[in-house]
Amino acid sequence: MNELPFTTPIQFIALALALLAGWLLGMATSATGRRWREQYAQEQDRHQATQNELDAANARIRELEAAHMRLERSIADRSIAEHPVADPTPSRRETAMRSWFYGGTDLLCRIRGIDEHRERQLNQLGIQLFRDIENLPPEDELPLEERLGVPRGTIVDEQWREQAALLRSGRAEEHERRFGRVA
Repeated sequence: MNELPFTTPIQFIALALALLAGWLLGMATSATGRRWREQYAQEQDRHQATQNELDAANARIRELEAAHMRLERSIADRSIAEHPVADPTPSRRETAMRSWFYGGTDLLCRIRGIDEHRERQLNQLGIQLFRDIENLPPEDELPLEERLGVPRGTIVDEQWREQAALLRSGRAEEHERRFGRVA
């Protein structure tokens, strides 16, 4: 029973028909395959274009966020310079704590040009020691003068830094000699 395949003419015809049907099916599907490949390539192009738009939008968002942060910082700096936030009057407990831990506050009214009212204003702005005035940056002078309601240039003209340095170092006699006795 060792029969060879495809020995009869009908078997050969069936084989030829099967091969012909496979060839026709392959031909019919090859155009469809090309069409799917083309659609896939188009979809990849659209996806890449969308990705590029998204990257550009994200870059613009980062730029705007950075500009927003710079603007917020600028507004905050200007707001602090124009309207520093401070307690209007420190509580007794805060004053006692400051006295105990930080040596209290200096009598800023000993500086010529600073009366008790201005001393309270300075204390509210966080300037409580002679060294605070002595180390005052020049760019903070104008905002401070405006906040205190004194004429422009008062801090330099009345030599607040020099007076604060003398008083901080304990040279009250030299201060009195150079700037006069302050009440």
